[in-house]
Amino acid sequence: MDPGARLDFDRRRRLGMVEAVWGEHKSPGQIAAIIQQLGQADELALVTRVDRAKAQAVAELLGLSLESGQPMGLGHHPEARCLTMGTWPTADPSLGRVTVLAGGSSDLAVAAEALVALQCHGVACDLLLDVGVAGLHRLLDQLEDLRRARVLIACAGMEGALPTVLAGLLPQPVIAVPVSVGYGVSAGGMAALHGMLASCAPGLTVVNIDNGYGAAMAALRILGGAGQPSTKE
Repeated sequence: MDPGARLDFDRRRRLGMVEAVWGEHKSPGQIAAIIQQLGQADELALVTRVDRAKAQAVAELLGLSLESGQPMGLGHHPEARCLTMGTWPTADPSLGRVTVLAGGSSDLAVAAEALVALQCHGVACDLLLDVGVAGLHRLLDQLEDLRRARVLIACAGMEGALPTVLAGLLPQPVIAVPVSVGYGVSAGGMAALHGMLASCAPGLTVVNIDNGYGAAMAALRILGGAGQPSTKE
């Protein structure tokens, strides 16, 4: 066991959320030890920012086979760069649906992280790609379907205009995620972040650069799923 890992086993009861583990700067051994602790507590493990090579190393340490994209067992979700262990809950229809949008496929990793985080909490969700403002007609064609979602998460790099357009057209909560994609002055997502923070669309919520997980948890709070913690001991 990793003596430095003090996990928040009370988070589900307190907040209605499973504890997410940042995996990028942890070794396979540290991640494996954390997954073992979560398993012993009968908790779902969600580890973010894990590439395939590290996921495979974790699987070998745990003596488990690694499945790609599976919502049960030890699963690696390559588009989302996430590693999960356990079985995802069935989607709760009472929470409604979240639609995650991305300006282009370059934003997919961040959008996919949001999707996996939502699915780990029993939230029905779907993904809509290639609706950036460079081809605005592609977004306008989807507006009627988007009205049926309770929350929208919009991931965009470059100048980050997509969330502002959405928040100006649709009434439900829009959570903006700046993505570290773009040339030159895009500055690793800073241009998108500043544009979203300075948006003239009232009520737009903005999370940190590339923070798909944070956007998913903001959506969970809005839906009320985080207000009904599990009674699981």
